[in-house]
Amino acid sequence: MALFKDTEYIVLETERMRLIEMAPPIMTTLFTQCTDEEIVAFLRLESMEEFSIEQAAFPKGMVTYRTSYSNFLMIDTEENKFIGRCGYHMWYLWHQRAELGYAMKSDEYKGKGYMSEAIKAILDYGFGPMGLNRVEAFVGRHNPPSLRMMDKFGFTLEGVMREHFNKNGDVQDSLCFSLLKSEYLAQL
Repeated sequence: MALFKDTEYIVLETERMRLIEMAPPIMTTLFTQCTDEEIVAFLRLESMEEFSIEQAAFPKGMVTYRTSYSNFLMIDTEENKFIGRCGYHMWYLWHQRAELGYAMKSDEYKGKGYMSEAIKAILDYGFGPMGLNRVEAFVGRHNPPSLRMMDKFGFTLEGVMREHFNKNGDVQDSLCFSLLKSEYLAQL
């Protein structure tokens, strides 16, 4: 991609998607060297409201000396359309662990196996090149699709994080799941 000729980024390929890495160097290049229009196009944002959210988050910082992230845009290769995000939004470098996070752009793509396809690629990347030993996931009690995803990939329920997240003003518990590299490799 011409915007990033001097900045390396990862692209993971799956059967139906291209997963484009949105790591700190990419975001820095976007917000310091690109026009608003180039940012909107690259991130495949659909409104100026979405752009404003991304733009406001950038100056708040993306990494510390202990944590980083490796998030990916999910692009449907047939339509070349942004359909969601999947990746690691809390990557504890020293501890070789990261928190898995994912979201679909719209209901249109839910229930069609896209997220399973993306998570498989993200876990392969995490336990491979990233060198993770542990992947964590926090799932709301009332999120059956994500609970099924945890089961599908062999995550272990470790406990409950009480009043762990705020969803539209409602503070809710999270179920804490983990998957170790040895467990994941044993499934392959």
